[in-house]
Amino acid sequence: MSADARKPRLLFLLSGSISCYKACFAISRLVQAGIEVRTVATPSALQFVGKATLEGLTGQPVFTDLWESGRAMDHIDLARWADLALVAPATANTLNRLAAGLADDPVGTLFLAWELKKKPWWVAPAMNVAMFNHALTQASLQKLSSLGVRVLPTGEGALACGEEGAGRLLEPEQLVMQILAELGPKIA
Repeated sequence: MSADARKPRLLFLLSGSISCYKACFAISRLVQAGIEVRTVATPSALQFVGKATLEGLTGQPVFTDLWESGRAMDHIDLARWADLALVAPATANTLNRLAAGLADDPVGTLFLAWELKKKPWWVAPAMNVAMFNHALTQASLQKLSSLGVRVLPTGEGALACGEEGAGRLLEPEQLVMQILAELGPKIA
């Protein structure tokens, strides 16, 4: 890498799902592949993985609270810093909130501060099959897509609730390969 080149920058946003553990594997692999990763976590995501885990994987503090001292402009700064944003897992709650333009948490404020016409924002849904197929969730996915958001497919199969069907978060390697294809470097 030349002196003026920089690592690709990924903003990885997590919302509350059991599949947050998959996101941690993906984050680890991306950092190992040379991507600079910063994380944002909703309060419900922090019920599944801790700030210490995310900070340990990235070497960077986690943005979780709009009102934390010294972090008042993080939603603007991170939106300008990153080359790509990925919400994974993107729960039904988060998808519906983004589609409604709600900006009372870090994920919502970042989304509204993001320049969708200039750089990509992706969502990787993860939820129960009935929640995924619900008309409101599907309408939110369509609305987000019409705004320029890339909606990644879900996996199908056994879900954490014991049901089967669509709604599984993509496997970590699938997420990693899509991100690397977008940002450039290859896994060694």
